[in-house]
Amino acid sequence: MATTKIGIIICDRYRRCAGGKCFRAAKNREGAFARYEGQHTEVVGFTTCDGCPGGNIEYAVDEMAANGAQVIHLATGMVVGYPPCPHIQDFHDFITTKYGLEVVYGTHPIPEKYRLVHAELGTWDEKPWDVITAPTMTTEDIRLSYD
Repeated sequence: MATTKIGIIICDRYRRCAGGKCFRAAKNREGAFARYEGQHTEVVGFTTCDGCPGGNIEYAVDEMAANGAQVIHLATGMVVGYPPCPHIQDFHDFITTKYGLEVVYGTHPIPEKYRLVHAELGTWDEKPWDVITAPTMTTEDIRLSYD
């Protein structure tokens, strides 16, 4: 069975993040990693965007691609942080255009506590947030387990 190689880019606000929720979700095939159920995967890169407006996107993806990355995940922190990443769509479009790689919004499931706050604020009420949040919305039980 072939191995899908993945790169993960997190928001620089979380630069000290050890990736625990992302790696847990990758192992358990939860959130945006549910798409890999029954497949072998390998994370070939994990880094930050380097802060707004994403100065590390080009360099990091270049290195991840050199390490065989086929898919780049823009971490859930870019979606649940407040405010959500204002450049997430730009990152998606740049990576798909320049590198021809698939880009997935999110990594681990959205924790329920973040979903509740963003629902109250109406953060994700406008398009394209329905598409961006879809891979990580999962079920309430799973979201609660990521609180």
